[in-house]
Amino acid sequence: MQTPDPLAVRVRGLRKRYGSARAGFKNAVAGLDLDVAHGEIVAVLGPNGAGKTTTVEILEGFRDRDDGEVVVLGEDPRHAGRGWRARIGVVMQDSRDMSELTVLEKVRAAAASYPDARDPAEVIAAVGLAEKAKARTRGLSGGQRRRLDVALGIVGRPELLFLDEPTTGFDPQARRSFWDLVTALRDDGTTILLTTHYLDEAAQLADRVVVVHDGVVVASGTPETLGGPEARTPVVGWDDGGVRRTERTDRPTAAVARLIAGAGPDGEVPGLSVTRPTLEDVYLSLIGETSTTTDTTTDGGDVDSSRKAA
Repeated sequence: MQTPDPLAVRVRGLRKRYGSARAGFKNAVAGLDLDVAHGEIVAVLGPNGAGKTTTVEILEGFRDRDDGEVVVLGEDPRHAGRGWRARIGVVMQDSRDMSELTVLEKVRAAAASYPDARDPAEVIAAVGLAEKAKARTRGLSGGQRRRLDVALGIVGRPELLFLDEPTTGFDPQARRSFWDLVTALRDDGTTILLTTHYLDEAAQLADRVVVVHDGVVVASGTPETLGGPEARTPVVGWDDGGVRRTERTDRPTAAVARLIAGAGPDGEVPGLSVTRPTLEDVYLSLIGETSTTTDTTTDGGDVDSSRKAA
């Protein structure tokens, strides 16, 4: 008896390049490996041009690859048929749908294509469009069209849901409502692959975070462990004669005690703070970027650029 594959997505050595021999080739994806387990939410992070969208489009079967192994829900998307496509849901990065259909008509039409669709009215309410159910798609704002995209992606009750920048254009309340929806989908057994530029969204939703840079995966882990233990070493910060200084140390209490001992008669250390690098701090370090705040360290400290030291 064949053992079921524990992975919903398995990618090995994925490569995709664009261009020509005359103009030169550009590697959009340069040997990427990726695993997504059934029932997992994986957030893929990376700067523009890192290869995230190209990778997702290959997994969805919308773009071909030059090399590598890709298995999604047990099939190669390049050769998968309609039965496979009915098992996935897709929320693309950009939609310019200007249909004359109403929101409800649009979602009902999509639901009719699936064997076990969700109730269209419930889906519309879940994405915050209940008041726009009878509005024509062409009259929706950009943010409202984005919510409609999400509704169309989830109405078929997919086993695997691709969310490419799903909350672009959402206001803060709508984003949090959507987060609740995504969590409920995961709890109901849906596997979710999410690309996002919002680090708080990845921290809130993801079981695991994958960072892509220059077409390859440079790090993978939970939002709490991404980058390894050293990446989360606490940072002690203080003001020294108008200069901001920081020290990375796994003994912050001892560092604070030393600073207090060397302070003036009142024992006060100007601007004293102890912070732990956030997911955003770790992410920026992994892709070789720093914050806009440049810090100066003590002789015994490591260079750090924590935005939270001030």
